[in-house]
Amino acid sequence: MRVAFWLGLLLWGVASLGVSAISAPSSGPVVIVPIEGTVDDGMAHLVQRSVQQAESENAAAIVLDVNSPGGLVSSAFEIRDALFSTRIPVVAYVGERAYSAAALITLSARKIVMAPGASIGAAEPIPNTAKNISALRAEFASTAERNGYDPRIAGAMVDKTIDVPAFKSNGAILTLNTTDALRAHIASAIEPTLDAALASLGLKNNARETAEFTFGERVARFATDPAVSGLLLTIGLLGILIEMQTLHGIAGLIGVLALVLFFGTHIYAGFSNIFVVVLALLGLFGILWELHVVPGHGVPGILGGVALLLAVLLAFGLPNIVVAMETVVAALALTIVLFLIALRILPENAWVKRFALAHVQGRDYVSSRDFTDLLGHTGTAASYLRPAGIAAIDGRRIDVLTEGEFIPQGAAIRVTRVEGARIFVAPAVNPDFS
Repeated sequence: MRVAFWLGLLLWGVASLGVSAISAPSSGPVVIVPIEGTVDDGMAHLVQRSVQQAESENAAAIVLDVNSPGGLVSSAFEIRDALFSTRIPVVAYVGERAYSAAALITLSARKIVMAPGASIGAAEPIPNTAKNISALRAEFASTAERNGYDPRIAGAMVDKTIDVPAFKSNGAILTLNTTDALRAHIASAIEPTLDAALASLGLKNNARETAEFTFGERVARFATDPAVSGLLLTIGLLGILIEMQTLHGIAGLIGVLALVLFFGTHIYAGFSNIFVVVLALLGLFGILWELHVVPGHGVPGILGGVALLLAVLLAFGLPNIVVAMETVVAALALTIVLFLIALRILPENAWVKRFALAHVQGRDYVSSRDFTDLLGHTGTAASYLRPAGIAAIDGRRIDVLTEGEFIPQGAAIRVTRVEGARIFVAPAVNPDFS
């Protein structure tokens, strides 16, 4: 009992030090870190830089300004670890929502303040396998316990089998509104704005420094937005289809560059990895091989298309597979519509013409003259007709054919049929060769 008492006293003392560190802040600046939009590696980089900045400036607090639907759990782990590693007090203000990975980040703060009407929770992993739920539930519980929150409440945000009847129905994922979060001792206060929250924490007069994303991080986060990603996919796929139509190389280059930007930004933001890049390159190689090297075989193009489609889905990351499928379907639909419009403008399919028989007449080509005016005319065989030969008709020497019979030189002939340049003749008087 004595051991338990002293251990409890020690934990209370540590917690009290954490609270007092916030309630009696230093005169250093407040570093405000926006946790907005999708949680990704770009955000993890931002938080890590902000922690370093706060420590170098002996900041009074790091304040997380949270409004996020979630994102990559792996990035949330990096953010949480960075926040746990610092001696600077961490506060979270939830202005609207903190779901999924953003909920874990919020629970990493020593103190949570929420705006009226805000919410936190909804952190069931995707895919929601038993292994994923167990692992993430443990992460949420340990994070909450470290900062003095109820680990059962935190675990219920991940695992719907955890029973907390005061806050959710059985079999549902826990999402707390502001009032319930205050009642569950997750939130410590309700404030309408970030300024009011800082004032309530005694940080009203401290200088403020808001962390900002670098240019590269902004580009990556912008390009990985589902709407922008869908547009890049549309440009990429449309470029490949128009390249099939023209084979000029320009449309194909634009399409490939759009796809490179799509995959590159998803890798930079942490959604993709080298496997996805290799799969996409193999897909593009198969398609281009089909277009320019072995048109008509089909196998390289089909395999390349399947590989590219799979790479696109994986580029969004498995936690965002539903968003990935929605984006891909929308991009395919838009691509088909735009390509059908382009077909009215573009010339005949150049890819098909590469393996379809087509005869093109040169500018010096002259078709044969019309000989139908000779039908019924008579003349003489200028040579032996066996069955082809030369006849003199109307004073002209003309190549003629018989119907298969032999006509001797000098015999009288008559034109019986004309088919284009072929003139068929027969004896004008059937001689008797017996």
